[in-house]
Amino acid sequence: MPTITPSSAKSFAIAVMLTSIFACSDTNVISNNNISNKISNKNANKQGDNQISIHTNEHETSDSLNQGKPVVYQLFTRLYGNKNTANVPWGTIDENGVGKFNDITDTALASIKALGTSHVWYTGVPHHAVINDYTEFGISNDDPDVVKGRAGSPYAVKDYYNVNPDLAEDPNQRLEEFEALISRTHEAGMKVIIDIVPNHVARRYESLSMPEGHSNFGENDDTTVTYARDNNFYYVVDEPFQVPTSPDYKPLGGEQHALLDGKFEEFPAKWTGNGARAPKPDINDWYETVKINYGVKPDGSYDFPTLPAEYANLSYQQHAAFWADKSLPNSWYKFRDIAHYWLDKGVDGFRYDMAEMVPVEFWSFLNSSIKQKRPDAFLLAEVYQPSKYRDYLHSGKMDYLYDKVGFYDTLKAIMQGRGKVSDLVSVHDDVADIASHMLHFLENHDEQRIASPDFAGDAEKGKPALAVSALISSAPTLLYFGQDVGEDGSEETGFGDPTRTTIFDYAGVPAHQRFMNNGKFDAGQLTEEEKALHSFYKDVMNIAATHSAINGRYKSLHALNLSEKDSAYSEQQFAFVREENDQGFIVIANFSDNATGPISLIVPASAIKASSNNLALKPLLSHKGITLEQEGVNYRAIITLDALETKVFAF
Repeated sequence: MPTITPSSAKSFAIAVMLTSIFACSDTNVISNNNISNKISNKNANKQGDNQISIHTNEHETSDSLNQGKPVVYQLFTRLYGNKNTANVPWGTIDENGVGKFNDITDTALASIKALGTSHVWYTGVPHHAVINDYTEFGISNDDPDVVKGRAGSPYAVKDYYNVNPDLAEDPNQRLEEFEALISRTHEAGMKVIIDIVPNHVARRYESLSMPEGHSNFGENDDTTVTYARDNNFYYVVDEPFQVPTSPDYKPLGGEQHALLDGKFEEFPAKWTGNGARAPKPDINDWYETVKINYGVKPDGSYDFPTLPAEYANLSYQQHAAFWADKSLPNSWYKFRDIAHYWLDKGVDGFRYDMAEMVPVEFWSFLNSSIKQKRPDAFLLAEVYQPSKYRDYLHSGKMDYLYDKVGFYDTLKAIMQGRGKVSDLVSVHDDVADIASHMLHFLENHDEQRIASPDFAGDAEKGKPALAVSALISSAPTLLYFGQDVGEDGSEETGFGDPTRTTIFDYAGVPAHQRFMNNGKFDAGQLTEEEKALHSFYKDVMNIAATHSAINGRYKSLHALNLSEKDSAYSEQQFAFVREENDQGFIVIANFSDNATGPISLIVPASAIKASSNNLALKPLLSHKGITLEQEGVNYRAIITLDALETKVFAF
């Protein structure tokens, strides 16, 4: 088993990116800050515990408002429908099997919709580098020396105008099979998101399916210079590419392969996807990819017009007008055409990988063009630098960003028993002015599974975190497939270590397979504990997806209840309110492994807009209701919580 893990490789490469890709100023695309650090970004609009802040989302469509808030279900397409349980380390597609587009049936989609899902993110759809031989379909073989894992990274895209042939019953009809899945998803009442990875492409990009009049990335580059504005790549002039090496890592686990010789022909060498400039990247670099040039010179200066500061407050129509008469780098137009191609195929939005490695101006150009074509398009970006959040939202015209460095990291520490709820309240306040744009998640393909020993070691510990994460704001919530049934990511599959479900190899996902029950998607093989967990997820996510107060006002009750004497409320509990039009709900979650003693729950009358002496609250989960009794300007009720229990009361 190699010591290079998917997560460590990404973390190392991000650190390299931030410190070495460009000598940048604060206005450039890359900051010298290490994005693994928590950055305190207090703002003038911070809301205290005793204030009720109103968050509205200018990008929400009528669909999202009618359903409550968007719920995104991330489905790793290669793994989702796979019924094979062999899980041979470094196993071939024949040994370990692979999920297909056609496995995602109407029944499967109904089970996804039952979780409150509004958008399905089909991960790993664009045709990326793979090891399987598809030469009979006119597809060139990929070299294992520059492919991670047996199945390949979904973020090393080889052909943006077609889809992964692994996912099709008939590779000749792979695009048509995906188009049929788009139609099924729409018929099931959900929208479709796919990845676009503007920062990098596969080491050997080779589109067989691009429309007439288009050219491949790099096809027209001047390779005699390190940089030219309209080159798609950066070059190490007169130097050949060298495959990275490590004594602890062997591609394909050491298996022999016709193309596996420690060599990959590339002259001159291109800069690597994370910005590494050496002709021989480090083994922890994103060596399977090459960096895209957006007109950012090697010294960090820009070779394109900058966006005036006032455009942060202007509409996407005005952004589109700004770029309409500008001469821009070739890579900008290539990715605009790619995005529009998929919109025309019926895709409803995109998840942008490592968006902060691409200039904000490009995002203004791309996203305004998308919104001109599809105003309701769902645009989600992976950005890890809090100091840049507002630039990418306001100037870059993103709809949503990951709330990872603040909310997720702080919540994870609480789940692991080493954090305080007050810290979570604080980081949520830090983004109060943009809270409705900050997508929450507990798992995704980059993060450890909750049930893995390195995270929480028990899927039950995700229950209070889910309620808090999903119900605290009107921003979308993301669920990763298998999360709702306690998948632990423990399989030894090849590239990388367990705790994360593999994105590099062919595998079956055991807990999800038990839910899938040979294609019935009826939870038929789940344990009773797994069934109960799935039911909890359904209950919480449907509150998020349907309750109107999710789009209303948020008020933390934490500081008020923490200060109460003779109450069991502590830094391991979190209470808050959401209210709209005199209706709403109160959430109180217990992160402790132990039951609480009596908690004197205090709720300000102003938070729930109530004036009667007694107020009966109805339960929204599997617990009893309570009655709040008025005491001056507050209401009070005595409650207890079992270990890891959450109660949600409607008023």
